[in-house]
Amino acid sequence: MKIGIIGAMDAEVKNLINQMDESKRTSRANLTFYEGTLENQTVVVVKSGIGKVNAAMCAQILIDVFEVEGIINTGVAGALSPKLEVGDIVLASEVMQHDIDASIFGDPRGEIPGLKQSIFPTAPQFLDACNRRIDGSAIYCGRIITGDQAVGDSRLKEFLYSTFNGLCVEMEGGAIGQVCYLNDVKF
Repeated sequence: MKIGIIGAMDAEVKNLINQMDESKRTSRANLTFYEGTLENQTVVVVKSGIGKVNAAMCAQILIDVFEVEGIINTGVAGALSPKLEVGDIVLASEVMQHDIDASIFGDPRGEIPGLKQSIFPTAPQFLDACNRRIDGSAIYCGRIITGDQAVGDSRLKEFLYSTFNGLCVEMEGGAIGQVCYLNDVKF
């Protein structure tokens, strides 16, 4: 199985790229895709850039051009749950986009109009594999929410936590989850 790994920033993919047995670099849409192996797994690693559009574009290229069978999103996020501490690891059991709001048309906040879907579950085998590879850190598993904004305001954090029940918030995962869902690719 070939796996795509997306991180938004250099810091999120640099170590992965350095640890890879790289066989090929490909440029497409102003992005550099690194193909090779990591821990005996065939992977394609890419820095998408920050935000949902960049992440979605990157996921679709991984699916269409590199024919990955699964995509993993890696990176930093902001805690929403009061139980999380800096350095804790959160694995997504599901993702959703908090900044989609078509409630004026009768759709629930967070639901994608026309798709009638708001929550995109992750592949259980990816969670199992991640759990086996992590040592020494507090690990949580739950919903991660996505929006095109860096969230620093404490009132907004409280609103997002109480409304969407996300453990943390970031800017790419929900878009990647949606693209994978629409393409029937593991996420």
